[in-house]
Amino acid sequence: MSRDILFEVNFFLHSFLLGIFITFVYDGFLILRRCFRHNIFFISLEDILFWIACALGVFYMLYRENNGILRWFAVLGATLGMWMYKRLVSTYWVNFVSACIIKTVQFFLKPFTFIRKKINLFHLFIRKKLMELFKYGKKKLTIQLKIIKMILCKQREKKESGHGKKSGIPQKTSK
Repeated sequence: MSRDILFEVNFFLHSFLLGIFITFVYDGFLILRRCFRHNIFFISLEDILFWIACALGVFYMLYRENNGILRWFAVLGATLGMWMYKRLVSTYWVNFVSACIIKTVQFFLKPFTFIRKKINLFHLFIRKKLMELFKYGKKKLTIQLKIIKMILCKQREKKESGHGKKSGIPQKTSK
């Protein structure tokens, strides 16, 4: 083969491998997203940074390999590498690594989960006892309030009926 054709095949192979690498790195983001929940802001930020890094990587490869000239087979090689990796490896790799990370994290967090459950049970016990105490105190205070109201009402009735009051009518005294 001529030197030019070997150069083009080498360039195509590098494009193909770059496509595989780009998809592999993106799978890393997918694994992290499966293991640790992200909100939409951080997902968008990760995607923007990823695609900027990809653009810089593709530009560097094109600049280094082909003096910055974009060739159709470079695009074809990268696309083919991405497609083949996605079809043959990606799903299995993401599922396997995600499961391993999740199982590992769960294993190491299991003692903390046990402790957290015991603390929650203790918290619920204390809360229940405080609620019972609150209800008991409320009941006692309600009874005391009713007693005070009854006493005040009786005193008011005595004052209004004239008991304990000197009236303007002279009373007879016995001797």
